[in-house]
Amino acid sequence: MSIPTLTPEVLWAQRSSTSEPEKNYVFLTIVASDVPESDLKLDLQPTKLSFKGTSTSKHVTYALDIDLFAEIDPKESKIHHTGRGIEMVLRKKELKEEYWPRLLKDPAKVHYLKTDFDKWVDEDEQDAQLDDEDYMSKMNPMGGDGGFGGIDFSKLGAAQGAGGLPDLGDMGGEGGESSDDEDEDMPELEDNDKAAEPSSSKPKIEEVK
Repeated sequence: MSIPTLTPEVLWAQRSSTSEPEKNYVFLTIVASDVPESDLKLDLQPTKLSFKGTSTSKHVTYALDIDLFAEIDPKESKIHHTGRGIEMVLRKKELKEEYWPRLLKDPAKVHYLKTDFDKWVDEDEQDAQLDDEDYMSKMNPMGGDGGFGGIDFSKLGAAQGAGGLPDLGDMGGEGGESSDDEDEDMPELEDNDKAAEPSSSKPKIEEVK
């Protein structure tokens, strides 16, 4: 029985910069699960990308050939092979403030291409996001160690919750009151007690024997 050939799903997002090349790139994920690294073929050129590999679990061969909207720098691009597929950071060749209007050279819509909303940031909001260098630096340049480097993608968006929650260590008992506030109230209670005591200047009644 021949193995069917399918076009894999492709997810993408991007960033742009006019002055910093390392912040001018395209996120590209080829969703092709359980393709052994030894069995896949990936050819990344300045204006095109080709991929082919057979899934051991799906029993299908994934094949992809695309022409990119504009030129990239393969030597400065990064690639990571996972059990889910291939994750890439493609360095855009031209430094521009504007985003690419699309990923592909051909403006026609294709069913397999989708926006990666986990990584997507609007063009006018990208400066407010966490610097991507933290996780990008963990990917090795293509060809440096056989073509695939390591990266912890669980850190994407790690800053979304930063600063949004109170420090539980600063909270006291019920109602969120701190123990320090309770201690500050104690001197006032002691003063009130002293004020309620009889004055020492008043005569004392002695017990008659």
